[in-house]
Amino acid sequence: MLEVPVIQDEHVEILLSDLLEQYGYDFTGYSRASLKRRISRLYTLDKALSFAEFRYRISDDQAYFKRFVEQITVNVTEMFRDPSFFRTLREEVLPKLGTYPFIRIWLAGCSTGEEAYSISILLKELNLLHKSLIYATDLNPAVLEKAAQSMFAMSQMKQYSENYILSGGLKDFSSYYTASYSLAKFNEDLKSKIIFSTHNLVSDHSFNEFQLILCRNVLIYFDRDLQHNVLDLFDNSLEGLGYLALGSKETVDFSRIAKRYKRLPGEKIWRKIG
Repeated sequence: MLEVPVIQDEHVEILLSDLLEQYGYDFTGYSRASLKRRISRLYTLDKALSFAEFRYRISDDQAYFKRFVEQITVNVTEMFRDPSFFRTLREEVLPKLGTYPFIRIWLAGCSTGEEAYSISILLKELNLLHKSLIYATDLNPAVLEKAAQSMFAMSQMKQYSENYILSGGLKDFSSYYTASYSLAKFNEDLKSKIIFSTHNLVSDHSFNEFQLILCRNVLIYFDRDLQHNVLDLFDNSLEGLGYLALGSKETVDFSRIAKRYKRLPGEKIWRKIG
């Protein structure tokens, strides 16, 4: 006998409607398969007795609502993830931006901050950190709180160090943090040029002009219409000759902005030429 999944398609729609009406969070453009998978996981994890109880808890318990949003939006991330991507930033993109008097970078969907600190390290090694500002944004306030602490598990440092070396790192990676029991606390100067802030790619507008926008492995969770809208937002936020970086399975091809962008060889990085 086939086991009926605990969360049905109509349950997902009911929850999305609740979130929009009650909290103003619009997840209606997110991939249904991904949402259903994440909601089902949370439902099972927290041993909900019924869908009605689960729904009531999300709408009535503020702390649980925060947990719900965290679970359905959090992205898997690591420092210097995809080292060849960071090598391209180091060798091609950032040196060109280094000719600007000031560099503004938007990291959209920054999750717990690993990518933000990675970029800060790159800028420091290129002697550009003093004239740069990284705006690291996410929909989820809980992950931003964690990111702002600049602390990551010591157990991850071996992997992060390997990534860093493969990305062209110039120093001993351990010089960037202080070990404290099971945690690595990253140096304050790296954090000093990062602004962590909530921003909803679905409903919020452009808030500055940037020379580099990174949004890696976020668009894959959106449907095609929402992807187009977010790419329009990035286009409106990017200066001429600025760079847009996406995840390995994402593209500007087939979008409304495609004709204004030229891709760099190898990586999912485009330069705005139009």
